[in-house]
Amino acid sequence: MKIYEFAQAPNCRRVRMFLAEKGIEMDYVHVDIGKGENLSEEYRRRDPNAKVPVLELDDGSHIAESVAIQRYFEELQPEPPLFGRNPKEKALVEMWTRRGDFNMMFNVGMCFQHTTGFFADRMRVFPEFGEESGRKAVQFFDVLDQHLEENRYLVGDYFSVADIGMLCSLDFGKAVKLRPDPDQHPNLLRWRDELSARPSASA
Repeated sequence: MKIYEFAQAPNCRRVRMFLAEKGIEMDYVHVDIGKGENLSEEYRRRDPNAKVPVLELDDGSHIAESVAIQRYFEELQPEPPLFGRNPKEKALVEMWTRRGDFNMMFNVGMCFQHTTGFFADRMRVFPEFGEESGRKAVQFFDVLDQHLEENRYLVGDYFSVADIGMLCSLDFGKAVKLRPDPDQHPNLLRWRDELSARPSASA
């Protein structure tokens, strides 16, 4: 098996971090999305959406989308469980994963795409939309800080894929200067620092 990825992309990092938590070694193939290597006909046969990461299985088939890749490996190697240990935890992990994707990953991503010019050669960009997306991401910092005041992780004291995804999205915000404020978001920064100290965070 191997994974096609662009290491700097947050969704690629969330897969790397997940596999590191599982202790699963993987071969990675660099795809330079800045140069548009993901837009080739060959790459689109792996993923019609031309996104990274993409997992290629030994039989030549492919699984795209970071959470789908994580779920595949969760089934292959259930320990340690990162998608929840009981029905309630599994539901809460799913809830926070979706909240993270909609409120953090999407908004940070749109801010990056529409304000940095990184993809200006292949898509129409709307700077005002990008700026508004950035503001929405920062507003979500407040929600997270309040929640983490009484919770060690997103799901109580249980570390999960929801934390992995949220951390990777939060850290990617640095590329567009979206950072928590030490005075306004002390709990969010405490959570970020604790997760960043895990060996998997530098995978």
